[in-house]
Amino acid sequence: MAVDVQNAHMDEDEAALNTTINTTPLVDVMLVMLIIFLVTIPVIVKTIPVNLPTYRNIVTQTKPENIVIFVTQDEQVYNSANGPPIDQTALRASLVDAVKRAQAANQPFPEVHIRADKGVRFEAVGRVILACQQVGIQKVGFITEPHNLEAGSF
Repeated sequence: MAVDVQNAHMDEDEAALNTTINTTPLVDVMLVMLIIFLVTIPVIVKTIPVNLPTYRNIVTQTKPENIVIFVTQDEQVYNSANGPPIDQTALRASLVDAVKRAQAANQPFPEVHIRADKGVRFEAVGRVILACQQVGIQKVGFITEPHNLEAGSF
């Protein structure tokens, strides 16, 4: 569509000359593109369906049959709060004794609760978990300090 501007007269053709942009086709095209993107993006994004566990904070009650193992920042492993540090073979031997006592009394395997310093390398904690796996203990938990949400730190 062409407009003859040179031959247009100011009086009669001024009303016929429209210099504004018609935005209706622009809006139509943008809405169609928006709908296309909304429909195609979920098809493009491929995710693997996984049921994530829900977070629950249950206070752990330490039972007498549970085994509490302490791991300090310098990677020393303690079987009790008052005892000397033990090595990997002594830890495994004490876990085997605890499992044998539980089997003799027809009780389930004891749980192992690890109280590790937050500055310790994971390798030291991993050695404790490995000893539990070698003995056959299936329940290993980590004891942590409760988090204070009122303090504002996350």
